[in-house]
Amino acid sequence: MSTAEELDAIGVDRLRAAGSLKWSVFPDAIGAFVAEMDFPLAPAVADAVKGAVDRGLTGYLPSAVRERMSEAAARWQRDRYGWDVTADQIRPVPDVLTALRATIDFFTAPGSKIVLPTPAYMPFLTIPAMHDREIVEVPMLVKDGRHVYDLDGIDRALADGGGLLILCNPYNPLGRVFERAELEAVAEVVERHGARVFSDEIHAPLVFAPHRHVPYASISPATAAHTITAASASKAWNLPGLKAALVILTNDADVQTWARPEVAWAEHGTANLGVVATTAAFDEGREWLAGTLDYLDGNRRLLGELLAEHIPAMGYRAPEGTYIAWLDARDLGIDGSPADFFREHAGVAMTDGIACGAAGEGFLRFILATPRPIIEQAVRQMAAALREHAAG
Repeated sequence: MSTAEELDAIGVDRLRAAGSLKWSVFPDAIGAFVAEMDFPLAPAVADAVKGAVDRGLTGYLPSAVRERMSEAAARWQRDRYGWDVTADQIRPVPDVLTALRATIDFFTAPGSKIVLPTPAYMPFLTIPAMHDREIVEVPMLVKDGRHVYDLDGIDRALADGGGLLILCNPYNPLGRVFERAELEAVAEVVERHGARVFSDEIHAPLVFAPHRHVPYASISPATAAHTITAASASKAWNLPGLKAALVILTNDADVQTWARPEVAWAEHGTANLGVVATTAAFDEGREWLAGTLDYLDGNRRLLGELLAEHIPAMGYRAPEGTYIAWLDARDLGIDGSPADFFREHAGVAMTDGIACGAAGEGFLRFILATPRPIIEQAVRQMAAALREHAAG
């Protein structure tokens, strides 16, 4: 793991030279809109990928390589969360969105509605329509300063033809890590309507103490029976471009359904190098992750301090998990899109909250997995743009 001083020394020019999407779409702006990290790979992961290339492991995915990833993922779930799933319950897919598409097509009734708490990860709002499904947005509520599920709203949506609830835990973009009691309350509503749950747990390794991730499917036989879980090492170890994720199947009927050729086709396109990287991350990248979490913990706190000093009207609650900050820009006096304003006038590219659903209007999604001097630069540039705007 790189030291904090080494991470702090990574500058904007170096990130732009690397050429990732985050730093090339808006070449004159600080990239804070794509959920990826600006840190070097875990050495164990880098070594595993280089070794695979040196061995010529660039053909189609061998079963032995896939099985090693499933075994490593099962160990991770057991060691990290106390969740006992077997390797044969864990299947590869290229990414979590592929898992969602397969869930919609093969594990829900045709024409049933998709129930989506909002604000939500942006593709969750667009993918259901590609499968001729209606989305029912259920805005999150705020209680004692924390976002919580609107259980009555979810209940109504499921009663009105909803067949699948998309659950995101830890929550992108709100940063919530849901407690067992909260998940049990959701499960009660889902069971009442005989619905299914797609549980996106891609950010599960990125949880800050004292919070603890609870896999939704692990809490009861009922949740195991009605859940398809999607997970990945891609966020926690910064591997999204290597195209490997996991589907965890927790009942025999779903295992049998997944084994059908037209369903198992969802596994096609899972990349060898991603599978190798994922295996190394779960088995050998734990120390690196611990150091990275420490740095991210500092980042989420620093962002709060900087906003309090330079943009006190910007609403912010430090995320409990993920490296995503949800910023409330509604009191800044900006007309129109706050994301457009800060990109054009401050040179900081963020996601406009409206892209996360109607409940996100007036908010911003800011990725804080970047060196601390860049966070400070971003906040200072935003504050300067607001001063100029106020001066007319």
